[in-house]
Amino acid sequence: MANNDSYRQIQQQILWNRLIAVVEEQAQALIRTAFSSTVREAGDLSAGVFHPDGRMLAQAITGTPGHVNAMAASVNYFIEKFPVSEMKPGDVLFTNDPWHGTGHLHDFTMVTPTFKDTRPVALFASTCHVVDIGGIGFGPDGREVFEEGINIPMTYFAEAGTIDQRLIELIKANVREPLQVEGDLYALASCNDAGSRRLLDMMREYALEDLHALGEHIISSSRNAMLDEIRKLPQGTYRNRMRTDGYDNPIDLVAQMIVHDDGIDVDFSGSSPVSSKGINVPITYTQAYASFGVRCLVGSSIPNNTGSLNPIKVWAPKGSVLNAPRPCPVAARHVIGQMLPDVVLGCLHQALGTRAPAEGTSSLWNPTLMGRCARPGTNEENEPKTFTLNVFHSGGTGARYNKDGMSATAFPSGVRNTPVEVTELIAPLIVWKKEYRTDSGGAGHHRGGLGQIMEIGHAHADGFSVSAMFDRIRFAARGRNGGKDGQTGAVLLASGGKLRAKGRQDIPQGDHLIMEMPGGGGYGDPLQREMERVLSDVRDGLISKDTARRDYGVVINDHDEIDFDRSKKLRGKGTRSGSRSTK
Repeated sequence: MANNDSYRQIQQQILWNRLIAVVEEQAQALIRTAFSSTVREAGDLSAGVFHPDGRMLAQAITGTPGHVNAMAASVNYFIEKFPVSEMKPGDVLFTNDPWHGTGHLHDFTMVTPTFKDTRPVALFASTCHVVDIGGIGFGPDGREVFEEGINIPMTYFAEAGTIDQRLIELIKANVREPLQVEGDLYALASCNDAGSRRLLDMMREYALEDLHALGEHIISSSRNAMLDEIRKLPQGTYRNRMRTDGYDNPIDLVAQMIVHDDGIDVDFSGSSPVSSKGINVPITYTQAYASFGVRCLVGSSIPNNTGSLNPIKVWAPKGSVLNAPRPCPVAARHVIGQMLPDVVLGCLHQALGTRAPAEGTSSLWNPTLMGRCARPGTNEENEPKTFTLNVFHSGGTGARYNKDGMSATAFPSGVRNTPVEVTELIAPLIVWKKEYRTDSGGAGHHRGGLGQIMEIGHAHADGFSVSAMFDRIRFAARGRNGGKDGQTGAVLLASGGKLRAKGRQDIPQGDHLIMEMPGGGGYGDPLQREMERVLSDVRDGLISKDTARRDYGVVINDHDEIDFDRSKKLRGKGTRSGSRSTK
């Protein structure tokens, strides 16, 4: 009997791993077939497989927490309106409704049932960010969701294998990049189909008639493992707050975390009310990133599914910036929503002590760039063509208790920076500069990750527009345990003018956009950082000699060598860190 139980456990684990491989292939199919650079190059997507009752069984490692965890809630909205029992082979459902999807109109979520011998055995879901959805364009300037683009309620993309071409034509007529948007919709449908085929292959190989037993094993094992991790924490109530730039006025994010035997509850009561601009966050996106923040430190090795997510409950009062009701503008909801893991980690720091990292840039620096491809009279139609491009870039992450922060790296979204070559290939833009921003990482025993400086101009010296969605310009990423804050960001013109952190603005003819991205906070006392590591940072251009002296107490002479005698005086009499090697 014991041997049989062990055999079943091993087989269930094999099947679980295989299921994760299936959804990873689903995600890769989306990346390979997508038209938008946000998906192909940055990986702004999610993919997952669900039990027919709506419980998420597995998610692809590729993708963002905001998409994956919000999509987990979205699937349940779909089956509430379209019961699985009424679905047919060839049906494909989709929506970009912010309150039934993943938080703003630029994300399409697509759900496809999988049938085996005429019976529904699973649902595949995927999400991606499209380059444009009409309206005023991707940015925070909207005053209502109606201004932000076309809203497609939950409906059929395809019914019994027949795609609704009239609906596609309607969407294409309302967006600036119809070819890219149409291509992404087909890519979403194709990746779900790829996942479905691989799942059926797996079921045939292992003679599975359904996913009930496997699903129960996955969810119960994950939930129990998550509860075991939570019960290792000291029970209690922990509080943290963060002030962010907001649009016109600062936004306060206030969290109370309660750790108890049955889970972790996060309550955002006390946070700022909704904004008049499009930085508001629907509750599903709030829940997605807050729960991800918990899972960064608690049960991080447990696969993400309904079982591991259920013990974490997230709540925000309706009417707050973190639970914005319809028709609040929400296009740039990531600017606020992606700050939430750092807010939650601040609570966990009180429970766990040293393990929580310092704050980082958190939200992306992802401008939308818009303009003309050529001057009038330079193409066959004798009319200027236009371009719309959304590029993803990042500042620095916060330092960790045992490592420096990561430079120019997106946390918590995990998306990749858009390659310069791609930007210059698909739009008439030139990236004149892309380099680390010296001194932007907060000083500490472990240094905060650096931001970057980018300078972008029009290839023909024409003017263009930028829709800015930037934060950490007024309020820096805070250091932890004696570490210093990271440097704030700035948005500038090469001619010397200063731009706003948020909103659509014009770059004049011949001028360039300059983005100076923020750095992450440092961790621990900077005077405890080894002198040789400070010297290495100076030699690499990551920090200046002035910063080495002021923040780290390390004097570096004109020969790029440490002056140990003067450094010892700055660090305190008799204090030494590292060897005397200077090479």
